[in-house]
Amino acid sequence: MVYTIQTTVRGSFDEVVDETIDALEDEGFGVLTDVDVQATFAEKLDEEFRQYRILGACNPGLAHEALGEEIELGALLPCNVVVYETDEGAIAVNAVDAIPLLDLAESSELDAIGKEVHERYERVVETIDESLGDSDA
Repeated sequence: MVYTIQTTVRGSFDEVVDETIDALEDEGFGVLTDVDVQATFAEKLDEEFRQYRILGACNPGLAHEALGEEIELGALLPCNVVVYETDEGAIAVNAVDAIPLLDLAESSELDAIGKEVHERYERVVETIDESLGDSDA
């Protein structure tokens, strides 16, 4: 099952994270959480790990609408976007695909919201590709 919208680009890790946050903001999403997995594993487990960030993104208007339809949907929010180093040295950006995510709620009232988030996340990924150059790495 495909559950992310993704791209892989070349560039510095921090540059890709910044570009991702900017592209999310352009589509009306704020980053509510920013988890540095590499730092967390180093601190809590004394383990090394590749650069890996989990950005918890939320569009307040769409979240309000979705929670109005399905109050328990908050368990699936925010919609995560991950940025990480690949084994090949490129940087991957994977955004959760809201369509299969919201299908978990089995509520047809959420279909239009899922489609809207999906389209916005596709534009986020396209923006990153245009800005940093798509790569097959």
